[in-house]
Amino acid sequence: KSTKFGLLFKKLSLNSPEIMQISSTEAEAVKLFANSYLAMRVSFFNELDSFAQENSLEAKNIIKGICTDSRVGSYYNNPSFGYGGYCLPKDTKQLLSEFSNTPNDLIASIIQSNESRKAFIANQIMALKPDIIGIFKLQMKSNSDNMRFSSMLDIIKILKAYKCNLIIYEPNIQTEQYNEITVENDMRKFKSQSSLIVANRITNDLHDVMDKVFSRDIFHIN
Repeated sequence: KSTKFGLLFKKLSLNSPEIMQISSTEAEAVKLFANSYLAMRVSFFNELDSFAQENSLEAKNIIKGICTDSRVGSYYNNPSFGYGGYCLPKDTKQLLSEFSNTPNDLIASIIQSNESRKAFIANQIMALKPDIIGIFKLQMKSNSDNMRFSSMLDIIKILKAYKCNLIIYEPNIQTEQYNEITVENDMRKFKSQSSLIVANRITNDLHDVMDKVFSRDIFHIN
C-alpha cells in the first residue's frame, strides 16, 4: 500500500471497523442505503411523536418502551422537526431516483413522511396562535453552525406563507434581516419579544423560558 493509504488504514484501525473490498457501485449503494435507513428511523420516530401528540399520549414513554427491545435499539430516536442537513435529504432523493425502474414504496414514503412532519409541526405552532413566533437557531444540531437544508428553514417557509409574525435568533447571522425576517441576536430581547419560541433542539439558553418554548426535543440529544 502507498503511504497515503497506509495512514488511512492505520486511522481506521483505531475503531476496528470491518474492511470490505467491494465495487465502487456497491460502495455507493452502501452509503445511500445507510443514510436512507437513518432517515427512515428519524421519520419513524417523528410519526410516532405526531401520533402521540394527536392522541394525548406521552411520546417519551412510548419511545422508551419500544427501544427496550434490543432489535430496535436506542439510537436515532429523538423526535425533531424533520431530518435535514446535507446528506440525508440528498441521499434519500438520489436513491429514489435510482429506483426509477424498480418497484418501491418505502424509499418514496421516507421522503414524503419528512415533508408531512414539517407541515404537521407548522400546524401545531399555528394552532397555538402566538402573536410573535421566535425562531431559535436555524442549524439542525446543537453545537453546530451548519444551516444547510435545515428543516427549520422549511418550517419558516410554511409559517411565512401563512403571514405569521416571525423573528430569528441566530448568532451565525450577522445581518439585521434573514429572508425578510428580523434577526434579533440579543438573547434578552429575543426572549421578551417572542410570544412563542420554536426550537428544534433545546439548549441551556432556554431553560428560563421553557413555559413558552415549542419543541419536540424529548431526550435533549442531537
